[in-house]
Amino acid sequence: MPADITNKSGVELGVLPTHAGFVGGLVPGDDGKLARDPAGKIVVLAAMEELCARSRVALESVQLPVFAGADPADIDELCRGLKDLGLALYLVLMAGGGDPMNPDHESPVVEQLLPGLEAARNHGVRFVSSTSVEAWMSDAPRKDGPGFEAAVAQTAKLHARAHREAGLAASCVEGWHVEFLRPGEFKTFTDLGRLHAFVEAANEAVGALFFKCLVDAAHCGDSPLSIPENQALIARIGAAGRLGCFHASAPTTRGCLSTDDGWIGALLSAAARTGSLRHVFVEAFRHDEPALAGLRELDPGHGVDTTDGRDYTHLVVDGLAETARRLNNLKARGIL
Repeated sequence: MPADITNKSGVELGVLPTHAGFVGGLVPGDDGKLARDPAGKIVVLAAMEELCARSRVALESVQLPVFAGADPADIDELCRGLKDLGLALYLVLMAGGGDPMNPDHESPVVEQLLPGLEAARNHGVRFVSSTSVEAWMSDAPRKDGPGFEAAVAQTAKLHARAHREAGLAASCVEGWHVEFLRPGEFKTFTDLGRLHAFVEAANEAVGALFFKCLVDAAHCGDSPLSIPENQALIARIGAAGRLGCFHASAPTTRGCLSTDDGWIGALLSAAARTGSLRHVFVEAFRHDEPALAGLRELDPGHGVDTTDGRDYTHLVVDGLAETARRLNNLKARGIL
């Protein structure tokens, strides 16, 4: 489909290729190799080629999740292929099997982050992202008071070490955008205010404004904070120069953006008003994704089929079109 929408906003519009699936897509096999289609093409690359061909607005960028243990040659092939599509490339560092808040786990977690940071350097990536402040779906209790302060200090120390050992200060990587997750996925870093406490400490640890808050509308919507509370935090974070990229994703369902109940529009506008919104990524998950069965157990709303007769590429195409319209009208109203 020829593009019939032009992004006039000056904000870079992209996507996370999560609609291609984790199992059989983004997650490498036991041998570290990435899944390929019958023609031998990496599944994620084929999915992005199709999305670019079908999108009503030209895609400008992609945030690629990179899992620890993935075959470096496959990652290089995928990164080159995405850049050959004319996309600016950003990496999402996926680490697991350790608790970043536990000092005893510091070295194993750093070791999982370093290959992704090396790939970012090798491919000229300008910023990376991660959820590397807490272990996903852990049974560990929530940390509050002095326990939370210790968690902030340890995660800041860990990320400063990764920053140092990866040589990021003298690299093409200009920033690290960190994301919190909803209660249940995380126990401690479960809202934007708590994430901001980490970002402040991590920047102090590296002596630079390097770490930023990734604002994901889905996680904000599933957090304990209201829309006005999140808007106020976004304004404060933006004023401090600590606002990172924005994920246009629907709370709970993580599917069609029409299920967002107003969160994307409200928080995207708040981010635009800071004057520091630079990158917006549309993100959708498959409702029956095998890797996310735990989320469906946590909240059955995550398993609702929101496709309404579309395939997932079409669902993301619609999300990109809607987000481009939002950005254009933020520009038209003088907010951007």
